[in-house]
Amino acid sequence: MIDFLGKNGTKGNLAAMLSSGITAGAMRPYIGRDGKAYITSYSDGDINDIKSYVATPTTNATLLKDDWIELDKTVLEVSRSRLGGIQDLRDNNLVKPLNNAFAMSLFQTQNASDSLNSNISMNGMAKGENDRQDFSLDSIPLPIIHVDYEINGRVLAASRRSGNALDTSAAANATRRINEQLENMLFTNTTFAFGGGTIYSYVNYPDRSPVSLALAWDNASQDGAGILADVVKMKNAAIADLHYGPWMLYIPTLYETVLDGDYSTSYAGVTIRDRILKVAGIKGIKTVDTLPANNVLLVQMTSDVIRLIDGMPITNIQWKTEGEFVSNYKVMTIQVPQIRSDYNGKTGIIHLA
Repeated sequence: MIDFLGKNGTKGNLAAMLSSGITAGAMRPYIGRDGKAYITSYSDGDINDIKSYVATPTTNATLLKDDWIELDKTVLEVSRSRLGGIQDLRDNNLVKPLNNAFAMSLFQTQNASDSLNSNISMNGMAKGENDRQDFSLDSIPLPIIHVDYEINGRVLAASRRSGNALDTSAAANATRRINEQLENMLFTNTTFAFGGGTIYSYVNYPDRSPVSLALAWDNASQDGAGILADVVKMKNAAIADLHYGPWMLYIPTLYETVLDGDYSTSYAGVTIRDRILKVAGIKGIKTVDTLPANNVLLVQMTSDVIRLIDGMPITNIQWKTEGEFVSNYKVMTIQVPQIRSDYNGKTGIIHLA
């Protein structure tokens, strides 16, 4: 499920609750060693220092502190698994952290036009031309992506009596679903609009540069030279838009084995993939299962083209308790890929289709 924070308010119960001032920490109650219920909240100082947090009594809790630790370990292990496009953003340091995403109604960025020209003179006295930059605003909503799961009280009690670790498989599955949704935001032909902003993907971003695919790469008549020519054509389109790399090349599933084929009989032991990676500026090729068939993307890995807005990492919270038998939980995150253009509507995304 996806809730939204936007300039016109919120969409969804979770977004409404969090925007009212309730923090994620307040939704993680635990049973202390004294048998009483607590929540841990930030007080002041270094956020990485345990002394900056205080335990505050609360009215109800189901899990022990060690149970929360087990759930969080599971979420981290799953969220660090290979994520394709999202992982590329993290690996290339293309992440914009937000300090308090709950208090933000909309995330906005400003694009600036070019201005001012250099002058050449022998004495340096010639008056230069005054100019002023023009600015435009881009905005996107902040999505809260969340998946619900439950822990049965009887199963929890049995695990404690037996000394077995808490079963965290439901939390792991919920985290995988969130990761899949983040990937879908990058590679599927779906938009998310709310509060005056829109989240686009690589394949439907209005300012991307389209390049025509004359012959599918998995067509029996296609060869290594033809595929390489398509990649070079994409690179030329990026350069024409004043974007010079480095680039990642994303291909659909059916092209995975195509690139493993020999480039030509003249290059023994050289695959099509090997030959493409010799093109200057291309730093990697990645298969994306959610990318539509016969769609190829060349994306410049710089923050002026794409970055991940990170308002809250993937986190476990307790949502509600139904009597003594079932407690409901959520795995949630506030993250969104932000695709960006310059003032002239140029971006480093080339779409071959």
